Amino acid sequence: MNFEFATSTKILFGNGSIREIGEDLSTFGRQCLVVTGKNGDRAKPITNQLEDLKINYTYYSIDTEPTIECVKNGAAQAILSDAEFVIGIGGGSVIDGAKAIAALATNKEGPLHYLEIIGNGQPLTCDPLPYIAIPTTAGTGTEVTKNSVLTSPENKVKVSLRHPLMLPNIAIVDPELTYSVPPHITASTGLDTLTQLIEPFVSCVANPLTNSLCKEGITRVTQSLRIAYQEPFNKDAREDMALASLFGGLSLANSRLGAVHGIAGPLGGMINTAHGELCARLLPYVTEVNIRALRNRNGNSDVLLRYQEVSQILNQRQDATLSDLVNYLHNLCCDLKISSLGKHGLITADFSELVTKAMRASSMKGNPIVLEDTEIAEILTNAF
Repeated sequence: MNFEFATSTKILFGNGSIREIGEDLSTFGRQCLVVTGKNGDRAKPITNQLEDLKINYTYYSIDTEPTIECVKNGAAQAILSDAEFVIGIGGGSVIDGAKAIAALATNKEGPLHYLEIIGNGQPLTCDPLPYIAIPTTAGTGTEVTKNSVLTSPENKVKVSLRHPLMLPNIAIVDPELTYSVPPHITASTGLDTLTQLIEPFVSCVANPLTNSLCKEGITRVTQSLRIAYQEPFNKDAREDMALASLFGGLSLANSRLGAVHGIAGPLGGMINTAHGELCARLLPYVTEVNIRALRNRNGNSDVLLRYQEVSQILNQRQDATLSDLVNYLHNLCCDLKISSLGKHGLITADFSELVTKAMRASSMKGNPIVLEDTEIAEILTNAF
């Protein structure tokens, strides 16, 4: 029962919450770096407030999943503009990228000094610039986590810049900002949310606090993901998914993830596909293999009971079985038109390299059972 829980200093949740940040903005300084995606107009709700408060700002755009070079350049711009704080407003890529920019603007040894796996993995020594995270999708939950996932194209891998100091100072989760998200992104980010609720719940380091968040989040996904996909402006569904995403971020940050992310991380460095798409496709197959491995090698594990509880919540039946869970996830992916890994550019010749990289991924440490090489290869084959 021993566990630790950490999150952003302040969380503002609710429709219109972005309009409640004015007083906080003025406490961080007079010069800001605003990090956005392709469409800078989406930052208007926050830049209008900066202008009203006579706070100077400059833009930095992240229009793909963030690379090491991208955040290095962003940190250089923050320094050049004398930024006293950073605001990231956009999808998970923007929130992650801006988080890394805030850290690297004050920790100047260079990204590889701090990065896991391909770098030296050294801890930050200086506080990052104050950071306000404002997600515009309901998916990653990265507004309440302490790491930033970055792509290294030359190494064909995604790696984390991670430190407790990287937790955002303020997270603003405003469901209204997700209304304009198109259905296919609602689908992939929504299934990423579900993954980030299931994996911490069955994690080898799950705890009672995150378990409660996971169960509540899974319930909200069950009742609202399909509706948000079909009815983008459904207020209640968008609110449920935004809250579920927040709960997923809180949970993964304090209970770890598992094999879905263990595979999706390195896979995202090998093919140019959104992280949520990969997690969505892998989720049913990883769940199926995890359940079988637990039955075969640790049949008395209480994780099987937790998987069954997930099945009961998703299927809304007390007699729902583990097979019902796998079938539900397959049907959900089908209903939301999730594509196979082959259609995203993965080729069978890459399987061996990907298995090796997945076995080394930090997310694998949270999986409820250690998977064998052949089992990871089986997941890839089935998801292909």
